[in-house]
Amino acid sequence: MSLQSLNRRRFLQSTALGAAATFAAPAVLRAQGQPVKVGILQPVSGAMSYSGQQGRIGATLALEEINASGIKSLGGAKIEPVFGDAQSTPEGGNAEVEKMNSAGCAAVVGGYVSSICLAASQTAARYDLPYIVDVGVADSIVTRGLKNTFRLGPGFGVLAKTAIDNLITLNDAAGKIAKTVMIIHEDSAFGSGLAKLLNTQLPEKGFQVIETIPHPTPTRDFNNVVTKIRASNPDIVIPADYYNEYVLLARTMQQQKVRPKAIYSVLGGAASSYKFVKEFPEAAQYIMDCNHWFDPKNPKALELKKKVEAKGEFFTYEVYMNYSAVLLLADALERAASADRAKIIAALESSTFSGHVMPYGPTKFVNGQNQGAAPVNTQVLGNDIQVIFPAQFASAKPVYPMPKA
Repeated sequence: MSLQSLNRRRFLQSTALGAAATFAAPAVLRAQGQPVKVGILQPVSGAMSYSGQQGRIGATLALEEINASGIKSLGGAKIEPVFGDAQSTPEGGNAEVEKMNSAGCAAVVGGYVSSICLAASQTAARYDLPYIVDVGVADSIVTRGLKNTFRLGPGFGVLAKTAIDNLITLNDAAGKIAKTVMIIHEDSAFGSGLAKLLNTQLPEKGFQVIETIPHPTPTRDFNNVVTKIRASNPDIVIPADYYNEYVLLARTMQQQKVRPKAIYSVLGGAASSYKFVKEFPEAAQYIMDCNHWFDPKNPKALELKKKVEAKGEFFTYEVYMNYSAVLLLADALERAASADRAKIIAALESSTFSGHVMPYGPTKFVNGQNQGAAPVNTQVLGNDIQVIFPAQFASAKPVYPMPKA
């Protein structure tokens, strides 16, 4: 046999062996490195568009960070976002989840509004599609027994209890100067649910709720509401509103010189917002809030804040809640070593993720609710937002009651 024939035979043998090895390789190995599609659902149009756009900023920053190295257990696979606009309605959220399922998404993150999260997570459950709630606080989101739904942040129950406990601490230290409360709330699942909780719990703690005023979102005029506040003269006003309505209510109170002992928010849509503080500093001054917040002592959180502000954006809770939620999902993908939906759900159920930027302990899900999640109390002081509770995160002492103008 000639040398040329021998070399040709060896080449054909090696090629055949290589081909056989390729066909014999497990499918999972051949799939390594393929992008993992993830739905990023936000209301980027309609009444909640600002918050939705802020949420998308946070999710995008997390994706950039994750994709710099990829999901290592999946051969460096990148996360490919499938962006969806819920259009500020539950129906819009449902339609986007249907599209994300058809597109082959391995999971969905977001929703923002409680009513959107309630609807979208239910739709996702029909397809066993993992759903991570970014902000939505209605406790019913995680009490329906949906195995696919996980919430990183605290819900109504924890937030209301924390807010009332801190209010009692403030009021007791000041000689129990406040006794009466008015609640102003938007009328969707968020505001109505919170108002119901507060109406139950505040009287048990010695506060009289003299009136509860619901309103739709959007609302363009709060003059009548503020006139009622003036007439009732409550010691404390508690707004439960999204950003636009909260700002308008606070500005109307300022313009009409209605100044209670405290404007004390629970999940105030603007109260813990740098945008509000910058644009309307006088209306924002001294407002207190019990809300989602970043850990001001976490270097990663401060670095993220600088990065967001360098882009000319405000570091709002929608940003860091979505940033942390996407990192949570990436951690689950890494541990699952798979884009299989059932394996991702199992990885989330056993999560002990602590790489977030929140003032939380390690993640621990019980029936979809993160038991390590906790809110903080903030107050607008000197054109800045300071943490006043809990003590381990506090950057300033509270000013209570609100000084007279």
